[in-house]
Amino acid sequence: MTASPPSDLPPRARTIVLLTCCLSVFVAGLDVTIVNVALPSIQRALHTSVSGLQWATDAYTLVIACLLLLSGSLADRFGRRRVFTTGLAVFTVGSLLCSLAPSLGALVAFRALQAVGGSMLNPVAMSIIATTFTEPAARAKAVGAWGAVAGLSLASGPVLGGFLVSGLGWRSIFWITVPFGVLAMVLTTRYVPESRAARGKRFDPLGQVLVVALLGPVTAAVIEGPRQGWGSPLIVGLFAVAAASGAGLVAAEGRRADPLVDIRFFRSPAFSGATLIALVALAASGGFLLLNTLYLQDVRGFSALHAGVVTIPMPLALGVFSTVSGRLVAAKGPRPALLLAGLLLAAGAGLMAGTGDRTGTWYLVLAYVVFGAGCGLVGTPITNTALAGLPRDQAGVAGAIASTCRQTGAAIGVAVCGSIVAGGSGGFLASGRAAWAVLAGCGGATVLFGLVSTGRWATARAERNGRQSSTQEMEVAR
Repeated sequence: MTASPPSDLPPRARTIVLLTCCLSVFVAGLDVTIVNVALPSIQRALHTSVSGLQWATDAYTLVIACLLLLSGSLADRFGRRRVFTTGLAVFTVGSLLCSLAPSLGALVAFRALQAVGGSMLNPVAMSIIATTFTEPAARAKAVGAWGAVAGLSLASGPVLGGFLVSGLGWRSIFWITVPFGVLAMVLTTRYVPESRAARGKRFDPLGQVLVVALLGPVTAAVIEGPRQGWGSPLIVGLFAVAAASGAGLVAAEGRRADPLVDIRFFRSPAFSGATLIALVALAASGGFLLLNTLYLQDVRGFSALHAGVVTIPMPLALGVFSTVSGRLVAAKGPRPALLLAGLLLAAGAGLMAGTGDRTGTWYLVLAYVVFGAGCGLVGTPITNTALAGLPRDQAGVAGAIASTCRQTGAAIGVAVCGSIVAGGSGGFLASGRAAWAVLAGCGGATVLFGLVSTGRWATARAERNGRQSSTQEMEVAR
């Protein structure tokens, strides 16, 4: 622990901390869009199917989703800078190993290792930001800047990925994140102060096992359902395991003094609404990236570089509207940003449902800008709503729960859309329309959950629960 807590740092030091945290999201975001551009090349090089591509993508998002809560609690207990630095090191090593993968199985395993490190990056960085910028307006602006960097990384990914894949092959997309990871480690060690919760949580092995047993089978069932048959014993068994694990998680964590998943958080309608919004909004984002990559390169015949260039407007819009979202939330609260985000997500996916094998570039750019703007607007209000009324000492775990829902949503979006395309007849365009319609529905659900979670009743409950949680924490500390 430093002599001064992060919130007492002078303005210049706080800015350096924010920039260092932003570098981590740049590394993680760059990896996402670079990999998506390279999927068709990976499919050809490793002779895999669409379901294989789903595993190459979901191995990363699923492992992150399973470990985010653990990483958040470890950061609160043992030190956020320590866990953050460890995550950067593991992520960088995983990236290097991915570039050397000789087979699909090895790539999936190394992507999972990447995800172990990735689980310690964005949510821990968010908790560092939350404890550094404690004023609501300053926090909203900091989160908005963080989202803008995410948009910049996503914007860089398609072009850089396309250039690398076209010139050096798909393995080079993993090389590029290594120097950024090393730089982030150096900056973190030098500039980010150590911080931890006043009373960290004890390790909860049962809770961690139940989280894995809930999220893993659901994603596996959705990916393998079209190939195995939805009524097959394997798929039915996977869903049954997930359902039992979910029930066990609620029962076990409700009785534990230091739960991995604090059920008290979900008493707040605002927090519960934020987690649902994270699920559906990020399902739309994950599914969109997969479908768009397959559409551009398999249906339209674009090269990786051409596909990357055409897609640039989407992450650029994401970056611009992330900044807008931070200022909008600081001035008006999360409600306007959430409602507009949901409408734009639905509109963007709806536009893509109308594409064909000769759709004009201007139409694609319009769809990308609309959808990217929705993605940019939704991030900041999700985070602010999730943290509203919760004790600051639990920022790591609360942020990790919200991030878990983001990653789970992205994994499910990829799994559902990939399954629709893989199990459909009549080619990609026919089955793709159904998948785009599902994503448009996710945008509509974002609007609905946004209305409920930001109403007066939900806001009042969040404030009351926050006061009760703070009182309980003080009593336990005594």
